[in-house]
This record gives sequence, C-alpha cells and structure tokens, in this order.
Amino acid sequence: MEGPTGPSPCGAGNMTEAMESLSVDGCQSDSCQCDRLQGKVKVNSKRYGRGAVESGLTHECGVFGAIGLGEWPTQVDVAQVICLGLVALQHRGQESAGIVTSEGKSARTFNSHKGMGLINNIFNDDAMKKLKGNLGIGHTRYSTSAASEEVNCQPFVVHTAHGALAVAHNGELVNCSSLRKMVLGRGVGLSTHSDSELITQALCLNPPEGETDGPDWPARINHLMRLAPLSYSLVIMLKDKIYAVRDPYGNRPLCLGKILPMGSSFLMNGCAKNGVDDRPEGWVVSSESCGFLSIGARYVREVLPGEIVEMSRHGVRTVDVVERPADKQQAFCIFEYVYFARADSIFEGQMVYSARLQCGRMLARESPVDADIVSSVPESGTAAAHGYARQSGIPFMEVLCKNRYVGRTFIQPSTRLRQLGVAKKFGALSENVRGKRIVLIDDSIVRGNTIGPIIKLLRDAGAAEVHIRIASPPLKYPCYMGINIPTREELIANKMDAFKLAEHVGADSLEYLSVEGLVSAIHYNMKATPSDGVGGHCTACLTGEYPGGLPDDADW
Repeated sequence: MEGPTGPSPCGAGNMTEAMESLSVDGCQSDSCQCDRLQGKVKVNSKRYGRGAVESGLTHECGVFGAIGLGEWPTQVDVAQVICLGLVALQHRGQESAGIVTSEGKSARTFNSHKGMGLINNIFNDDAMKKLKGNLGIGHTRYSTSAASEEVNCQPFVVHTAHGALAVAHNGELVNCSSLRKMVLGRGVGLSTHSDSELITQALCLNPPEGETDGPDWPARINHLMRLAPLSYSLVIMLKDKIYAVRDPYGNRPLCLGKILPMGSSFLMNGCAKNGVDDRPEGWVVSSESCGFLSIGARYVREVLPGEIVEMSRHGVRTVDVVERPADKQQAFCIFEYVYFARADSIFEGQMVYSARLQCGRMLARESPVDADIVSSVPESGTAAAHGYARQSGIPFMEVLCKNRYVGRTFIQPSTRLRQLGVAKKFGALSENVRGKRIVLIDDSIVRGNTIGPIIKLLRDAGAAEVHIRIASPPLKYPCYMGINIPTREELIANKMDAFKLAEHVGADSLEYLSVEGLVSAIHYNMKATPSDGVGGHCTACLTGEYPGGLPDDADW
C-alpha cells in the first residue's frame, strides 16, 4: 500500500488562517468511529463517518511540544521548532494543523494559529512572527469524519478558572461514551462529539481527593487516565509548563528530545564530542523522533506507558506513573512499525527501518518463490523488499517509478478515482521489468484497489510473472484506538483468502506475513522483551483481540 509520503490533495489551494488571542475554542479531534457487527455498520453520533468515508488506512494525528530552558525569553525559537517538528510529522496528518504558544507571563492569553492544508501552507512568515512564546504545542491532523473544517483543528484551547489550557491529542478514547456521560453529569456542557473536547473538559474537573492550594494538574491528569485507560498520547500546555502524557498501555507513541546549542556536535551513537557543551537549551516532545535532527535536537527516550512528564524552564521530570491492570501487557500499536511511522523514527530501542527490514527477511522465510528480481511498491514496501532480497539471495531492482507530485490514492473520494490515481502515480521501468519474474513487496493491503492496477502496469511493461508478498498479516478488524481502518465489509481480507485475492488482482501468487512472523520480526532487534514488562504490541486489527476490550458502545 502506498505509504504516507508526498503532498496530499487536501492541501492544494485550501489555506484558512486563524490568528487570535484565544478565549474558549471549539475543536474536534479525529475521533470518529463506527460500531460494527460482522461487517455491518451501525453509525452513532460520536463515530459518525468512520465506515462511511472513502479514506483507507490513515493515522489520525501527530503531536509536538517544545519549551526553552533557563531564563526567559528563551534563545530558542519555539514556534519555528514546533513548525519544523510538525513538518517531520506531516505523514501522520495532512488535512489541518495548529500551533499554540505561551510567553509564560499570562495565564489568560495564548497565541494561536490554525488552518487547513499542509504545514508549509498554513504557517507563513506573518503567522510565525505572531507566535511568540517560550513554550508551545502543535498538532497535525487527519479527518475521519465528514467534518473537515477549521473549527475541528487542534490544539484545543479552553479557559478555566485557573487560566488557559491547551491540549493536543493523538489517539481515541475507547470508553468515550461512559466518560461523556460522567462529564455531562457534572454539569459540564459539551459542544461536539470530540475526544479532544472531552479530555479538555475532564481535566477541568477536580480530582476525587480534592485540591487545597489551587489546581493540582498532575492529580487531574492522573484522574483522567484512570477514567480513560486508552488510547492517547497528549501534550497539555499551561501558562509555563507542558505535560507529556502516554496512556497506561503505551498504545500511541510519544518521545522526548533535547534541543542542543547551535555549536554542539555529537556522534551518531548520541555521544558528545570532547570539549563541546551539550547542556540542552530546551526540550521537545513528539509523536516520533524522526524530526529531531532537523531541529538540532537529540533523541533521549520514549515517554513510558502511563507516565506523566512535566516540562518546565527548569527541565523535565516524571511526576507520576499510572499503572495498567496487573494482568494486562503493554499494547503498542504494531502498525506503527508496519506502516505509519517514518522509517528513521525510533521505537522501543530500534529504528523502524530495521524492523521493516526484518519483516522482509521473515516474509522470505515464510513465503519463498522462484524469481529473477525482488522489488517494492515505493516507498512503503522498500525496506521489507531489501530484507526479502537479502534473505532469499534474489537481487533487488526497482521496477516502479513514482510521481512524487500526485497525492496518495487512498484519500481520493471514489474507487474509480483511486484506481486512476495509481496510473498517475507510477510508471514502470520497462527495461528492468521485461521478461522478468518479479516478487513485488508491499507493506499492507486494505481494500485491494491499488495493487491490481500496479500488477497490470507491470504486465503491460513485459513482466513474465508477478508474485505479490505482503510484509504484514491480513487486515480483518477495525481499530478503535486512533487508526482509521475501514469497516470489516470493506477489508478485502474478509472477502477473499490469499489464493482468491491473487486471482482477483491478476497476480501469479500472493502471500501475507503471518502474525507470528510479524511479532517475531518486531522483537528481533528490540532492546527489551515482553518478559521485561515492555514490548507487548496491539494486534487487534489483525486478530480481533483488543487490549482494553471493545468500546463501551460497540455492538459486535
């Protein structure tokens, strides 16, 4: 399946600006879902549009935060750092984005800019000049509902009795309905069906143990996490602090990095050179580490499952850790490795590229085939294709040429346009293809609409055989934890087994990586194992085994 790179059509000519000193904001996160019963969609208000939209496999958002250390005003251009951080997270959301900053002086006023489209179209020079601040948070978003409007952009901001509060959220609350009833029962009005608004309003409630000297924000966050155990990564900004929060199951990613001085230089293993001052000028928090080098930051570590990290001008510290039930294992989304994350990001002590390479090796062991060359659907399947080639001894060779100025096919509005998009997106390298038996590697198949036209393209270019190998197991179940996976009836793996699908798309053969093979490949280079209490992965979209159970309003 085509990976999340390149510009999205939603950004073309669609820039809407909103620069303001904020009062109460209205915002809706990418939280829409559908309830399903054996592929039949039951749509309710909160999850409206999840199964109805024509999008395919999409992540819902990325979050980023930055803060300067020491005396303020800081020498760090916080807004610029956040903007560049969001650019590095653009693959996680291409529909809208926002940045909110604080100068650390007033609890009542934040600076904000939000809009529709790609990061570089939203944040021009004028917008950046107005985003003054010593700390800030940002968000980039996909839409999984029909409401693709600026009012739904994050970060979500409200005014409380204790000052302004800004929240950026990646994920989806599994028990949204019960939490909503609880918040409404406290007399709090909600204007949307947004998880983000719900989280923000829940943070405004006093914790059960009460507060004696102003708001106890770590206690409020702890209370929220106990009410809603998954799924989310949050960055929460107050006047002079940022809290980085990851759900107790660790389902969504979040990591920390240091902003180093301009003259600082360090080796690839992260060790500073002798004589160079590597004391940080600031700290950053991000859904992924892939953008750290581009902003002069060094990866430090992941936020642990259940951890609440406080970031201030004095540094970072863990203020609390909310444990998950003793009988539950960590459930980090395995599709971050397969598809969503950028290849240079680091999860669980390993680079995503290395994990994808190992998936290709495992796929070659499980599903060998006699062929002349191994190739990939660029660029999502390339790392796995190299692994397959190394393991099988069959040489790797490019067979598809990608037009990088065409948007991704899975966000186009109809099957016909999606299939036409494949023809616009790829060309065949006929000299490499003609007369060859090809093993073509892709990372996943969702609806099966794009792989058939690609196979036809290769056959038209003279390929003798085309064997499809998928570096992940069949997708069979929807996700309720922050990924827009279509309804069961739309997932091609629920309609056809591998043999029938090969016939349907015109391949000589088609095989998937097994669930066991995927898990083994992910664990191969990990620095820790599930026996250490970490390293457990959510495979719900593959197996139907949901780490926290089904949503409380699901009927299937």
